[in-house]
Amino acid sequence: MSLREKLAIQPIAAPPRLESVVEVTATGSHAYQQMKSRVHQLLLARMDLEALEGVAPERLREELSTMVERVLAEENMVVNAAERRSLVRDVQHEMLGLGPLEPLLHDPTISDILVNGAHQVYVERRGQLSLTDVRFTDDAHLMTIIGKIVSRVGRRVDESSPMADARLADGSRVNVIVPPLALDGPVMSIRRFAVVPLTMEKLIEFKTLTPAMSEVLRCLATAKVNLLISGGTGSGKTTLLNIMSGYIDAGERIVTIEDAAELQLRQPHVVRLETRPPNIEGKGEITQRALVRNALRMRPDRIILGETRGAEALDMLQAMNTGHEGSMTTIHANTARDALSRLENMLAMGGMNMPSKVARAQIASAIHVVIQTNRLTDGNRKLISVSELTGLEGDTITMQDVFSFRQTGVEADGRVKGYFQASGVRPRFMERLKERGLTLPESFFDPSKRLE
Repeated sequence: MSLREKLAIQPIAAPPRLESVVEVTATGSHAYQQMKSRVHQLLLARMDLEALEGVAPERLREELSTMVERVLAEENMVVNAAERRSLVRDVQHEMLGLGPLEPLLHDPTISDILVNGAHQVYVERRGQLSLTDVRFTDDAHLMTIIGKIVSRVGRRVDESSPMADARLADGSRVNVIVPPLALDGPVMSIRRFAVVPLTMEKLIEFKTLTPAMSEVLRCLATAKVNLLISGGTGSGKTTLLNIMSGYIDAGERIVTIEDAAELQLRQPHVVRLETRPPNIEGKGEITQRALVRNALRMRPDRIILGETRGAEALDMLQAMNTGHEGSMTTIHANTARDALSRLENMLAMGGMNMPSKVARAQIASAIHVVIQTNRLTDGNRKLISVSELTGLEGDTITMQDVFSFRQTGVEADGRVKGYFQASGVRPRFMERLKERGLTLPESFFDPSKRLE
């Protein structure tokens, strides 16, 4: 049977017919949404979906276009050329992609897509949120798209399991929460991952950090210094982690552990691990802590933990203290000092009832440098500080800033004013860099230089 014959199977029962003539004035209108929904239903009723599994997407798009034209003629739907193109495109998106989200996913300027129910979709561009005209037909339509996303990574979302983390094919991170937890309909957040990953050169161009700071970070990653990248939501922690992991030698074996895999390492010897949520019976969950423990048996040179958020902190610190130098992770915190406090709390979550001084001693010996990233009020991301842990004095972990960003005010247009400055101290990690054959100019640490 030819592809055209497969597409021409007659429906058992067609959806209720609309008026004999439908005139559409805007693709976001209720009439347009009704027509698109009807055309979609008619196509679903006519097609043998199982027979189309092996058909090339491009060929299927062509046939869908032909089928849409045929349905428009049969149903006597009057549309102009622009509306016809929009209808063909939208139906193709429904059948082969993620429906109304497809245009947003193909827009490289969008960093976040926030779906607050079927009729409200926000996007973030260059740090600013704006409402779009994207709409879903209803909550059932939105749930169908959500189901497509989570099923691709072996997860599900429904009333019995109303929350889920997933990822798109390009690595974009997805979080879903649905009724009864979400009171106004299904809610979905998509953190876009750049098709072309950001580079350190781009961060310098965006004034996220200075060239001197970038060279220091490169040397830290190369010299196997244990790094903790701290920051708030959307501050660029994962982006920086991805960039810094690119400086790891190609001859090293790297094991990455994430809740939803999004790191894009370019080295040839990378083992990627991902957690698994419990099944419908509440069994089968694989946590980050279990994966960290297993990773220690996989002969890793480096362990990269996408985000430390719980009991896995204990195993990660122990790995850093037992020969897996150069490991990296991120943590949610507003300051470098807060990041260490959060780590201490996570150690308690690991079930180890150790005194505070012992916990802090383990943190001080495992973590060498804390890198703090912040998202400023104007939406720009900045590397706020690079801080070195210098040891333990009494019960307090001692730190010293190597670089910091100092805000001086706000421009009339809302842009944050400030400058980067070295503290003037000679960091202790310079000796470690020297042992690895890496040298940094003393001028990098000159406190008299201010860089805007």
